[in-house]
Amino acid sequence: MRKLALSDEILLSIEKPARYIGGEINMVKKNPSEVDIRFCMCFPDVYEIGMSHLGIQILYDMFNLRDDIYCERVYSPWVDLDAIMREQNIPLFALESQDPVKSFDFLGITLQYEMCYTNILQILDLSGIPLKAVERTLEDPFVIGGGPCSYNPEPIADFFDLFYIGEGETVYDDLMDAYKVWKKNKTTRQDFLKMAAQIPGIYVPQFYQAEYNEDGTLAKFYPTVPEAPETVIKQVEKDMSDTFYPEKPLVPYIKVTQDRVVLEIQRGCIRGCRFCQAGMLYRPIRPRNLEFLKQRAKVMLESTGHDEISLSSLSSSDYKELPELVYWLIDEFHDKGVNISLPSLRIDAFALDVMSKVQDIRKSSLTFAPEAGSQRMRNVINKGLTEEVILKGAKDAFVGGWNRVKLYFMLGLPGETYDDIEQIAVLSDKIAREYYTLPKEERNGKVNIVTSTSIFVPKPFTPFQWSPMVSKEEAQEKRYFLLDKVKSQLNAKSIKYNCHDADVSELEGIFARGDRRLCDVILQAYQSGCIYDSWSEYFHYDKWVQAFKDHNLDMDFYIKRERSEDEKFPWDFIDIGVSKDFLLREYHQAKNETVTPNCRAKCAGCGAAKFGCGVCVEERSI
Repeated sequence: MRKLALSDEILLSIEKPARYIGGEINMVKKNPSEVDIRFCMCFPDVYEIGMSHLGIQILYDMFNLRDDIYCERVYSPWVDLDAIMREQNIPLFALESQDPVKSFDFLGITLQYEMCYTNILQILDLSGIPLKAVERTLEDPFVIGGGPCSYNPEPIADFFDLFYIGEGETVYDDLMDAYKVWKKNKTTRQDFLKMAAQIPGIYVPQFYQAEYNEDGTLAKFYPTVPEAPETVIKQVEKDMSDTFYPEKPLVPYIKVTQDRVVLEIQRGCIRGCRFCQAGMLYRPIRPRNLEFLKQRAKVMLESTGHDEISLSSLSSSDYKELPELVYWLIDEFHDKGVNISLPSLRIDAFALDVMSKVQDIRKSSLTFAPEAGSQRMRNVINKGLTEEVILKGAKDAFVGGWNRVKLYFMLGLPGETYDDIEQIAVLSDKIAREYYTLPKEERNGKVNIVTSTSIFVPKPFTPFQWSPMVSKEEAQEKRYFLLDKVKSQLNAKSIKYNCHDADVSELEGIFARGDRRLCDVILQAYQSGCIYDSWSEYFHYDKWVQAFKDHNLDMDFYIKRERSEDEKFPWDFIDIGVSKDFLLREYHQAKNETVTPNCRAKCAGCGAAKFGCGVCVEERSI
């Protein structure tokens, strides 16, 4: 019988106690005393979101395949348990063994979203680990960060011993082996960090120094020890079918955000949308082998009992063998009650045929992501989608029996005018009108259009990393303007408009392109009570404003100004393959409203070919 870290009295007093007891289906069980390394994997948000993250499932499986490592998990305690743990001095614990996180060798934190930064401090604080890396001793685990936000780690650099830049399947074994060598002598933390800094893709922030110009921009950024490289190179898994992928994913006892088997069909994207960080970070596109995917789909569905499988990709339609895979899944599993989910799919004849076979049309809605309302703005962002294609896709869907459509757009895109914003409402109405071109007897009730907008946030390693971001006041004006335009459309009653909170987007924009001076701002905000900032009911904008004021930092400096072309960025020391010169060329292309062809149509010389894999190799063999 496992001994739980929380008493029955506490478990019965909190919301969803299953978040904290572990014991899920396919949970790995090892004897902690029989391994050399204990690694605690952390997702700094609530359990239901963290359990839906594929990256942790992959690393959990990869680490636990090694006999000398026991990988366990921890998630952010929800606010009810957070209060009890502080009041009763209960240390944060891992789900598998229920042991304190502080007793582990490593705490690995995945960084998926900037607004989880205060939750990182919550995890460290509740674990009894000093918040700043330089204050830790041999009694503390090494704290390592990875994931998309680690590509600009500077706003949280003070809180981490190391960052892993790249894909986890590559050099983690080298890092763990180096740790085992160091552990035999266990000299100083600095000694291990110097060993780690020499492993490709590992960044140790305390070995680097930042200096600033009088105008607040970065003047210099350089290593302070010989072991630390000037440039940290992203690590890439070159063969996606000869690598780690879980056959027995964890299955929670409670409903989580994505309660299904997730099959990553490829990594990367050929499209080159200028707003999309993931599309640049994960270049080049690398598909998985069809037979590999069939085998994994079969064993994962059998080992989990899930009744849904989702094909994960930034752009599923660009997987060359998608029809063969999908029709095989339908033949193999659809009569067994397994639903097949196809996100990131272009709406065309194939997609509609598949969806009519795998979805209940009366219950499901179709999703389009035009991102911008006007063709001019779609050219600016390199979306590569025409109004004709959008309307044809909608019409074909309506003919096929659908009557619900979700549309996703961004407000505040570089170069956007109010006419471009109005076109969001106009396009929404045009799609509704397509429905009413059907004869009445062929319609399935009224059409339902849900138009959603988020505020555009410029991100590092995108062509828009030089671009200013709209303020929350400007964003508010644009939202009200769009709402009025939606209300004035002929089919206004059929269109529902949703919008994203501008306050949160502003902070996200600051952290996305921030520097090390933000570490103390984040620390003060946390100490004043900020956690779960991505949850609107717990977001305290006023506390953040005060923290910036107290540290004499101007929020507008980070978001409102256009960067000069020669400005040094806090993330310039990281090499993702895609060159800064290419990104700047694309920024100019955006200003000229010029479309760049996708990677398979024509190589744009982005720089990712240096990795020698994926589409870059495909192109050379043609």
